[in-house]
Amino acid sequence: MTDEGIRPAVTADVPAVRAVTDAAYHHYIERIGRVPQPMERDHAANVAEGKVFVAEEPGTGRVVGLVVVEAYEDHLYLDNIAVHPDAQGQGVGRRLLHFVDAHARALGLPEVRLYTHALMRENQKIYPKYGYELVERRVDGPYDRIHYRKRLD
Repeated sequence: MTDEGIRPAVTADVPAVRAVTDAAYHHYIERIGRVPQPMERDHAANVAEGKVFVAEEPGTGRVVGLVVVEAYEDHLYLDNIAVHPDAQGQGVGRRLLHFVDAHARALGLPEVRLYTHALMRENQKIYPKYGYELVERRVDGPYDRIHYRKRLD
């Protein structure tokens, strides 16, 4: 375990990674008018490349959350954070965000960057609570995105 039940995903986790991602994002399809990009990612490739870390439910080992991250020269990019709806409100997202910070620090990276769809309004309330600052709002093709960063001390 790397941090409070968070570990690198392995090939056997791919179905759970897909299931958690789909469950966490499915309700956004109608709101944004399209399938959110995290649902369309190649989960097997991301796991094989070491980009996925999963959070397990204590005592059961069931995957209830995940992050997909990618290291760049000057930042860690948080591509996806997903918590299964059955596990929301239990601190899984908080643990995952703290893990991302620790992972970036361990890699010697000074900040974490991410974006969220502008219609995923819930996220715009969450990220600032964890130290993320708004960088910009930008339209990328059909996606209206809010970009954030968190500078690490």
